[in-house]
Amino acid sequence: MTQHTDVVVVGGGQAGLAAGYHLRRQNLDHVILDADPAPGGAWQHMWDSLHLFSPAEHSSLPGRLMPAQPGETYPGAGHVVDYLADYEKRYDLPVQHGSRVDAVRRDADRLLVEAESGTWRARAVVSTTGTWSRPFLPAVPGRAVFTGRQLHTVNYRSPADFAGQRVIVVGGGNSGAQIAADLALDGHVEVTWVTQHPPRFLPDDIDGRALFDVATARRRALDAGRSDTGGVASLGDIVAVPPVRSARDAGLLSARPMFTRLTADGVQWDDGSHSGADAVVWCTGFRPALAHLAPLNLRGPRGHIPTDGTRALGEPCLHLLGYGDWTGPASATLIGVGRPAREAAHQIARQLST
Repeated sequence: MTQHTDVVVVGGGQAGLAAGYHLRRQNLDHVILDADPAPGGAWQHMWDSLHLFSPAEHSSLPGRLMPAQPGETYPGAGHVVDYLADYEKRYDLPVQHGSRVDAVRRDADRLLVEAESGTWRARAVVSTTGTWSRPFLPAVPGRAVFTGRQLHTVNYRSPADFAGQRVIVVGGGNSGAQIAADLALDGHVEVTWVTQHPPRFLPDDIDGRALFDVATARRRALDAGRSDTGGVASLGDIVAVPPVRSARDAGLLSARPMFTRLTADGVQWDDGSHSGADAVVWCTGFRPALAHLAPLNLRGPRGHIPTDGTRALGEPCLHLLGYGDWTGPASATLIGVGRPAREAAHQIARQLST
């Protein structure tokens, strides 16, 4: 049996909850379909030592400040999960957990959403599935012949899983630096950090608060037709959170240039030398998780769906939220997703009232 609603939100993480908050304020009937069986979005799958870049009060969704975590300036991932679960409950958001969306299709002037829990016919859809479920692995020579353990950021949990082992960490972004630091500071793992380009650390006094302001200023400049400020990328690639600073200052976080290939028992370097390895952690990023939108045939260059703000150019009933700057300045962050979520809800309300 097909169910009917004004709006289906696909994904119940931070972006989906922000969308639900603003849709409710617009008095729009909606449902939030989330693949995870429990609240918390991708935060419930992060590694044990992960902390936010910003203090709690600067990491909040609309309408509800995140409470401080006792003893922590920067809250841990578990604290964020608790906050998101409380947020969902506090606003009585209509989240259906354990309901993965398989496809979104056109159906006359509506969109048909096919999920594990059933089919919905909606006047609009907001896709908020993020990137965590679609990790990217580069096509590095020898990856298929390496006999050690290979895992992506999404599978990493703690140094205890690698005690006494030689681990290569690949990736020059925040996850690569943080996981390399996590392993190096443990003292029981032999770590080699490998990056495509020399790592660029942001100044030590910059955290998520400043990054949000920089990203917002860049978007405003572009929208006003002014020159590109470069945004966060102009400052560096790696936020020097306390563990990263500690490992860097102790001389434990020196990156080597990327190896040329994997071998059966390690890696081969550009000069022909070889290093043994028991495991490789690929901190090589993610791609937008948009497979459920494939029937709409909207994807453009780099796998993105072209948008005007959050609305898909090729399907006016579809909005995308939380995938990065292309769907709103800093929209992949807790504090940044509120504004584009509000704009999407207002636009949907106007569209459905005509």
